[in-house]
Amino acid sequence: MNGTFAKVFKSEVQPVEIAGALQRECDNNATIWNRERTVVPNDFIVELSPHDHERLSPYAAQLGQELAGMVLEYAEAQRYSFLGPLQVNLERAEDLDTGLYRVRSRTLATEQPEQPAAYQAAPPPNFGRPPAAEPAPGAPWSQSPQPTYAGAPVPPAAPAPVPSSPPQAGPGSNVRPFPGSGTGAGTRRWIEVNGTRHQITGNACVLGRSTEADVRIDDPGVSRKHAEIRPGNPAMVLDLGSTNGIVVDGQHTQRATLRDGSRIVVGSTTIIYRQVEG
Repeated sequence: MNGTFAKVFKSEVQPVEIAGALQRECDNNATIWNRERTVVPNDFIVELSPHDHERLSPYAAQLGQELAGMVLEYAEAQRYSFLGPLQVNLERAEDLDTGLYRVRSRTLATEQPEQPAAYQAAPPPNFGRPPAAEPAPGAPWSQSPQPTYAGAPVPPAAPAPVPSSPPQAGPGSNVRPFPGSGTGAGTRRWIEVNGTRHQITGNACVLGRSTEADVRIDDPGVSRKHAEIRPGNPAMVLDLGSTNGIVVDGQHTQRATLRDGSRIVVGSTTIIYRQVEG
């Protein structure tokens, strides 16, 4: 984080680490309303150890604003939207040791949420930054399952996905064709990785850091052969025994069914799965 606190803290929990945890909280709790809108939490509580809370609490107001700004920038890059004001607050947690922190999040709606539908039209995302408001009672909290150690890597903000349209096969795709077909006649399938589209033309597509992978992902959190997408009816994604696992539509899993717009997170990279019936 470049700002008020960059020169103040030289050890223990750093604001930049908290910012990374907030970004991951958005990815893990993203809800796809339709092809044009993905909603993420807008109300965050960062639980700190007594020592870290005492150290950071004098700067709580400014730190909350700066963290909220980073979440907003990440949401804009990922094309996420909020249903209410974005706010980040610090709380003291007696059960945490120095250097540990935990994030809780929830969605507090000040606009009427639309009913989820696969291809329902949605209004454009509103990334305005309204002033903080008092949380409405009763909204459920989502909590990270384990405390996070200071020093956890901060995922880079991925470029915004390009509009959903069928990719054109060409020399730029590094998905090699496979013999045979498992995709079903008339269905075109592809993935979007860091703004680049890769067409799936065979019966399997391996994602990983190795040069032998069908789609190579340059990310230190990705294993050499991390996951495999198997087109079919329905399409599936499988973890190939990776170190850090996969997250599909906000859920940690070993395998999952894919639909158009499904988000697969490997390491700190988000992959969008697309399919269009011909």
